[in-house]
Amino acid sequence: MNTPAATRATVAAPVAAPARPQTLAQKLIARASGREHVAVGEIVTCGVDLAMFHDSSGPRRLKPMLEELGARLWDPSRIVLVMDHYVPERDDDSRRIVRIAREWAREQALPHVYDSQGICHVVVPQHGHIRPGMLCVGGDSHSPTGGAFGAYMFGVGSTEMLGVVVTGEIWLRVPETIQMWWDGALPAGVTAKDMMLHMIGRFGMNGGRYQAVEFAGPAVAALSMQERMTLSNMSAELGAQAGLIAPDATTAAFLAEADAPSADTGAWFTDDGAELTRHGFDAAALEPHVAAPHSPANSRGVSHYAGTPVDVAYIGACTGAKLDDLRAAARVLRGHRVAAGVRLIIAPASIRDQERARAEGVLQALTDAGAELFPTACGACSGYGDPMGDDITVISTTARNFKGRMGSPSAQVYLGSPYTVAAAALRGRVTDPREVLA
Repeated sequence: MNTPAATRATVAAPVAAPARPQTLAQKLIARASGREHVAVGEIVTCGVDLAMFHDSSGPRRLKPMLEELGARLWDPSRIVLVMDHYVPERDDDSRRIVRIAREWAREQALPHVYDSQGICHVVVPQHGHIRPGMLCVGGDSHSPTGGAFGAYMFGVGSTEMLGVVVTGEIWLRVPETIQMWWDGALPAGVTAKDMMLHMIGRFGMNGGRYQAVEFAGPAVAALSMQERMTLSNMSAELGAQAGLIAPDATTAAFLAEADAPSADTGAWFTDDGAELTRHGFDAAALEPHVAAPHSPANSRGVSHYAGTPVDVAYIGACTGAKLDDLRAAARVLRGHRVAAGVRLIIAPASIRDQERARAEGVLQALTDAGAELFPTACGACSGYGDPMGDDITVISTTARNFKGRMGSPSAQVYLGSPYTVAAAALRGRVTDPREVLA
């Protein structure tokens, strides 16, 4: 029987189903798993674009396991090794750990090795290894830093990393998205570190529930790339699996300077109507924050801790000694001297940032103020090197202030932004940095 033309036209052109709205996390995981869509709660197997580990988490643990299995690396070009935790070598144990890493890198002919160039979470993106759309894993809890570039990156242990470096794959459960939406603009002297301390103080260290936390809104979009890295980095302290920021022109400019391969920054964002939980914040109302011992969750506005005497001010770590952080400290200290009896330590996050700070006169301003320059490595943040000492009070730009984290269990460690730490060094006590920036 012949079908009338009008009927044939109707049958031939069905109405297309609308695209299912997806969060940024879902889009990244879908790409990695070879799917168009993934749903929250699904367990999927993802191809890994990059595996990063350092001297502490990597070869000394992976090498014996690989040898026992008789296994080979799936793709050395997708592996990045950074020596940052036990350098410079100070004792026989650190020399052994670093020697294992260097020898293994030569044995495996790894093409991407950064030895004593700075902290992995800063060095790896500075060399263009992390780009929008990627799925990456890192052998360190602060690996979510990569989420600042629109990549899905999270930390894994040595056993999981073994599976990755042999197969190039990892499974994960598609997470919920918790969106932290920041309206307004940050006041002068208030930074991404203050945003994070505020969020951790509000939600606690398990507030992220090992889900994907996405930072968004006008205040986030206005942040520099290095400030965005601070947000994503400390999503670990918020208890998230990943800390994501949609890539944009700021991302593209950073990657261009890093000579990274071209990447599509326009494809990676959360769709309108995607299912998520949103929390709203007003950046304009935010004050500098300080976290008291012995948890980042002990965070309140700086006025609650103002006047607390300090013995050591430490500006270091991946979350507190990048070029932007060093510039902030110099804004406070230029032309001044630190208070009598206060020790100010500066440990730049990478050689590249250190040299740029030197070229800009930032390092000179800090050393003129009385700062001691320490190596570009994890150092005191990971409890390595010179301990902070017993029964002293430290204010630090690091991400964590757990008991004993910086050496002595009797040290009292406060956390703050580079502005806040520099202001404390200047006055010898916890101070609102806006008072000295005015």
